[in-house]
Amino acid sequence: MKALERLFAEKLLKVKAVKIQPANPFTWASGWKSPIYCDNRKTLSYPALRNFVKLELCRIIMERFGEVDAIAGVATGAIPQGALVAEELNLPFVYVRSSPKDHGLENLIEGELRPGMKVVVVEDLISTGGSSLKAVNAIRQNGCNVIGMVASFTYGFDVSVEAFKEAKVELVTLTNYNAVLDAALKTNYIDEQDIPILQAWRKDPAHWTGK
Repeated sequence: MKALERLFAEKLLKVKAVKIQPANPFTWASGWKSPIYCDNRKTLSYPALRNFVKLELCRIIMERFGEVDAIAGVATGAIPQGALVAEELNLPFVYVRSSPKDHGLENLIEGELRPGMKVVVVEDLISTGGSSLKAVNAIRQNGCNVIGMVASFTYGFDVSVEAFKEAKVELVTLTNYNAVLDAALKTNYIDEQDIPILQAWRKDPAHWTGK
């Protein structure tokens, strides 16, 4: 798994799906300042990389979770990869909205799940884990069993680790924050002097100012 984490981290950096700039931090929608920005949706624009992600997610699902009845993608970032994975595994696919539609059937889950189904959730990126676990809860309320979640990347925040543990959801990702930093350092994308700043941010991202 460690080899995969390093390899995929290198691939994300190569296509500039990950940007690291401690001196000029990004501002997330939450208002947090961040020295890193990860946009896994960029992988969809590169057929070879898109296929790599699809096959690795499928492999993890089959190896770690065994018998699966359906795949669920979390809107909106994980809908494409979730659909690709479901197609490869020849399984039903649904996706979970961040909130119910305000018209029509007011669905939260788009597609059909039957009570008792074993579902693996496909996510794009894990930050605090809030939206991901909200999707898990929606599926469980539909009478299904969420047997695990796979994602492309996680920041590995303590708050998300605890949230997944409390929700009893096994999470497996293709790569993570530490692997990206390691790959970025080895390719001279960042310098050794950047590491303490980047590590300090992840310890307390909500209060990090970049100084």
